[in-house]
Amino acid sequence: MTKKIGVIGCGWLGLPLAESLVAYGYEVNGTSTSSDKLGILKEKGIHPFQISLSENGISGDIDSFLESVSVLIINIPPKLRGKGPKESYFEKIKLLYAAIKKSTVRNIIFASSTAVYGDAKGEVNEKTKTIPTTQSGIQLIQCESLLKDDKELNVTIIRFGGLIGPNRHPVTMLSGRENLSGGNAPVNLIHLDDCIGIIKKLIELNHYNDVLNAVYPEHPSKKEYYTAQANKRNIAPPKYTSTGQNDKFISFCSNFLINKYRFLTDIN
Repeated sequence: MTKKIGVIGCGWLGLPLAESLVAYGYEVNGTSTSSDKLGILKEKGIHPFQISLSENGISGDIDSFLESVSVLIINIPPKLRGKGPKESYFEKIKLLYAAIKKSTVRNIIFASSTAVYGDAKGEVNEKTKTIPTTQSGIQLIQCESLLKDDKELNVTIIRFGGLIGPNRHPVTMLSGRENLSGGNAPVNLIHLDDCIGIIKKLIELNHYNDVLNAVYPEHPSKKEYYTAQANKRNIAPPKYTSTGQNDKFISFCSNFLINKYRFLTDIN
């Protein structure tokens, strides 16, 4: 029987992920908060559901979405940066968790972030103590614990580095900025194609109950990398003033995929 995969959050990563899973032969349920996007999901062979999470409730037919799902991929960014009022990301995931517990879903892949390591220095692997310093990092750790501490669930946490890919690269926001600190600090990035490849490999191998860092294994300095990327795009490079040599660099999936997964796209 074909596995049914549920992808909660068909955005920049979730939509191409769901599309790739369909092409791989899986039946896929996908969610969007926008009714305008449901037609796009359907055109790509994804069963569309309009579902929205808030800290006060879930809008949409979450029970039908979760029905018969073998693997649930939770790919909802915290969105706790910037100005304006923010809803609790943890409260949203708690409500989703309650819906999961009422369903037959037992296998979960949760997209987290290396932000959970906060200001850690030097080499960081999955055993490094998490000391998040941002609200996003703090609430992601709370969500990770909520899911993985439930022994009735099989949960793998993927802590992604900075996401890059089509129409998304930090150099476009850094272009022309001056007096930036941390010029010698290493970058910790991962391409969209590799995010998709890693998730597909986890599903294929039924690999659960684990925590994995996901970043490209090469870590050029910010000054070196963003200068080269700006020059490639013919835009003004950012200018750095300090070194940051002791900043963290993330080890890629040190306890699982490093010898089993061939990278699709490097960060250059």
